[in-house]
Parts: sequence; structure tokens; C-alpha cells
Amino acid sequence: MKKPVEILVACGSGIASSSVAAEEVKKICGEAGIPVNVHKGTVQTIASASKNMDIIMTTSNFRGKIDKPVIKVFGLISGIGKDAVAKKIIDTCNEVLADKEEV
Repeated sequence: MKKPVEILVACGSGIASSSVAAEEVKKICGEAGIPVNVHKGTVQTIASASKNMDIIMTTSNFRGKIDKPVIKVFGLISGIGKDAVAKKIIDTCNEVLADKEEV
């Protein structure tokens, strides 16, 4: 069984928009057959939480520097560009899975 992709979905409060986006991420990845563990947090916790994550997804602007892929996922909430966001999520998760298999 493949190791799941560890994803942090962060918003300003860690409650509202990250909850909606996290459910969408689970649905997108589930339909694509990608195993994931989705965690929620705030933008302020990204730097410290990122060391245990494979991908960071945000519903707001994040200008920090981390060594993990960062995907803006507000489109999952607004509906604007939702298909493009979903494609980026799937592509990035598949890249992470490929990297995990090489280790």
C-alpha cells in the first residue's frame, strides 16, 4: 500500500475556509485514487508544521519560505478556476507519491 501524502490545508483561522477546502481536497484525491492524510491549520503554523507535511495548501496568501510545494486552493471555495486547482493538486500529489516510492 502506498504511503499517504501528508497535506496541510491552512487558512487565517484554521477553522472556516480550511475546513471546506480540506473536504474538497479529500474528495479530489479520493476520486483520483490518491491516498492522503489531510490536516488543518492556520497560516501562522505553516512554517512549523511543514516539516511533517508533503504539500501545503492555503486559502489565503502565504509569503513565507518553506521547502515544500505550496498550492493556493481558494478556487475550491470560490469555484473560480476550480478545475485548474484540482489538476494542480492531483499532479503535485502524484509527484510526491513518485518521490516516496523512490526512497
